[in-house]
Amino acid sequence: MKKHFVRIATAFLGCAILAIAAKGQITDQLVVRVPYEFVVAGKTLPAGTYRVNRISDSNNQELALTSSENGAGVLIVSDVVETARADKPSFTFQQVGGQHILTKIETAAHVFDISVSKSAVLVAATKSHAAPAGSAISGTD
Repeated sequence: MKKHFVRIATAFLGCAILAIAAKGQITDQLVVRVPYEFVVAGKTLPAGTYRVNRISDSNNQELALTSSENGAGVLIVSDVVETARADKPSFTFQQVGGQHILTKIETAAHVFDISVSKSAVLVAATKSHAAPAGSAISGTD
C-alpha cells in the first residue's frame, strides 16, 4: 500500500512539474500571419505564418521566430521587455523604402521592442525616398 501511494505521489508531482514548465513556455507564444515579406534582425523573411516562442524561461529577451510553412526563422534579442498593456497580441512594423521592418512583438504577457539601426532605416528610406510609416498585425496566442 505504501509503494502504491509513493507511485501516485511521484506521478502527481511529475505532472505538476510538467504543467508548470508548459505554462512558462506558452506565456510568450504567439502565432501571426504576415501577408508580406519583412525584415527582422537583419534577415528578410518571406510572407507566411510565424510562431514566436521564448528561447528560455530564464531570459525573457530572447525569442525564436519560426515558420513551419517555409522553414524560415530567426533568433531575436529584444532591447526592452515590458509587461503587456493590451489584450490583443500583435506584430508592429515600420515601413521604410518598400520594406516592412519588425519593430515590436506583443504577446499576451509581454511587449518586446526590437531595435532597428538608424543606418538600416536610412538605407531603406534612401532606396525609395520615402518617410517611414508604421503598421501592426494581430495574432493569436
